Amino acid sequence: MNLYKDNELTINPDFQRLFRWDDSQRTRFIESLLLGIPVPPIFVYQNTDGIWELIDGLQRLSTVLQFAGMLHDENGVPLPPLTLSGTKYLPGLADKRWEQTDSTSNDGIGKSIQLTIKRARIRVEILKKESDPNSKYELFQRLNTGGSKLSEQEVRNCVAVMINPPFKEWLFDLSSNTDFLNTIAQTEDAIRIQANVELAFRFIAFRNVTYTKGLDVHEYLDEALISIASDPSFDMPTEGEIFNKTFKLLNRALNSGAFKKWDGSRFTGKFLMSLFEVVSIGVSKQISEIEKLTEDGQIDLITSRVKALWSDTTFLSHSGAGTRGTTRLVHLLPLSNEYFRP
Repeated sequence: MNLYKDNELTINPDFQRLFRWDDSQRTRFIESLLLGIPVPPIFVYQNTDGIWELIDGLQRLSTVLQFAGMLHDENGVPLPPLTLSGTKYLPGLADKRWEQTDSTSNDGIGKSIQLTIKRARIRVEILKKESDPNSKYELFQRLNTGGSKLSEQEVRNCVAVMINPPFKEWLFDLSSNTDFLNTIAQTEDAIRIQANVELAFRFIAFRNVTYTKGLDVHEYLDEALISIASDPSFDMPTEGEIFNKTFKLLNRALNSGAFKKWDGSRFTGKFLMSLFEVVSIGVSKQISEIEKLTEDGQIDLITSRVKALWSDTTFLSHSGAGTRGTTRLVHLLPLSNEYFRP
């Protein structure tokens, strides 16, 4: 708490928007501190000035800081202090605050409980500044994958914030494009865990970072993120324009059927990743040539080529259920290169 107050421990404000503990989870964590339950370690990166940058442990620390009325937003404005709810073992916590509202109220936890929280032990693992600069990103990814806390893309979003906040904001803007959202037709639950952001990033990654045969798809995307977000020469305006043109054309031609199966009479079923990879990347690579056609010609080209995929032996052999992502990408990404050439 003192390190945070003295600006010797930093928490990127964007993390606070990306993570999401509800009030009951935060109350249970305060309860755990009061019951003396061991707290998992937090991980920090020590920069060249000796300042600690929080890598893992955001919700645990921000819960205590906000409860104590210390947490502030990206503009330095204090966030409203938490008011606790009751718990199974400490029902008396219900409606309690760090400080009482006024002299006549009885809603503060009191000095004794404040000291218990302040003196709670937490282990801090420090990644030194001498480490590989990319090690803090890899550490964050490893700490936050394999469980149910975050989706793969939510972890990447946090890493993007750590590397290049403007890139993360740019990617979020792309993923909110109306044409894009119409074509990918994802459910609300999928959007909640940022499936739209992952699809937008897949599009950017496959266009700019060569896929290495045999590499796990998510490992490839993790590496691609660090590569692209760390590259000062990456041309966001140009890539953004290609993205917008591609999905505007796909939405006009196929709307929500863009990445669904053609059954011979209509586009139907669920979103197919294999179609997304071939169609979106393929159209983007030929976008300047496609734009030379009339509007009707553009729509006819896109529609006929997408339908024809369902007779293409390469596509059919490597896009079905049970096909490994590594096998799919090795065969389908090359297929996309010339497939939509007029």
